[in-house]
Amino acid sequence: MTVGILLPETAETGQAEFGVRAEARGYSSVWQGELWGENSFAELAAVAERTDGVTIGTGIVNVFSRSPAVLAMGANSLDRLSDGRFVLGVGVSTPKAIEDLHGMTFERPIRRTHEAVELVQLFTSDTDSVDYDGEVFDTADFPGLSADVPVYNAALGPANRRVTARLCDGWLPNMVPYSELDGAFEYVADHARERDRDPDDIAVAPWAHVAANDDDPDAARDAVRGAIAYFAGSADGYKNAVATGYPDHAERIADAWRSGDRDAARGHVTPEMVDDLGCSGTTDDVRQKLGELEDTPAVDTPLVSFPSSLDDDAIERSFAAAAPEAY
Repeated sequence: MTVGILLPETAETGQAEFGVRAEARGYSSVWQGELWGENSFAELAAVAERTDGVTIGTGIVNVFSRSPAVLAMGANSLDRLSDGRFVLGVGVSTPKAIEDLHGMTFERPIRRTHEAVELVQLFTSDTDSVDYDGEVFDTADFPGLSADVPVYNAALGPANRRVTARLCDGWLPNMVPYSELDGAFEYVADHARERDRDPDDIAVAPWAHVAANDDDPDAARDAVRGAIAYFAGSADGYKNAVATGYPDHAERIADAWRSGDRDAARGHVTPEMVDDLGCSGTTDDVRQKLGELEDTPAVDTPLVSFPSSLDDDAIERSFAAAAPEAY
């Protein structure tokens, strides 16, 4: 099994210690998210210091709150600190985060992603001078940093998947039903071929929302149900991703969540959706589902993510259940 993990926030251990434990349990990569409270680059620097071979990545940082130059500087530092193990995962985030937290206008997110990725790639290259005249960014007369950093994009809609196809080294889909992943990636592959890129050069690492409980598998499934309701209700990008397989349910979930009826939103998530958007139940259920996801033709590496409702004990059970060393 080749499985990565998104580092959870727990009271038991810090991110660096969890990263060390993940490497020891056979996880191939560890990823640090970023919304509010923790700085992804700072946390991953500590992980890089304490690990030896595991890939480390941002999963994800947004393209609004840091300029492309700041993203490139962070990538350059982590590439050096990790001896070349770093992957920069970027995404547009959500209007809520960009406008209400960062105080910026959520405008032209796809164009901004395109130019940010292009500029990061230029800034981390060995070019003598980066001169860029874009619609969002203009830069001039700074040399590249000579850092070999893959860039993955957490694209959901078709336009953003085209950015992935044209520019990126990997795709980080979240809330795309597993049954739809092959078709969704074929769209990426078609547009990659139009740019004379080999689709096999684009890694696919989908979120796998994992919860395991041998004593109460229904509680584990409910945790994933809650995660689906949260994502589908929190932003149109996630809702539309869920809707690729479950259009009517996605609308009902989003409407209920945004009206404040969170119980109703969770109630609209069907058992089929829980199985198609997560890996939950008993330990055996989780391992079987992860194996099926890894065997999906488009998928290279599932990334284990724990629903935010899980307490520390539940995270530990789920962490052990999904650990590659157990297979």
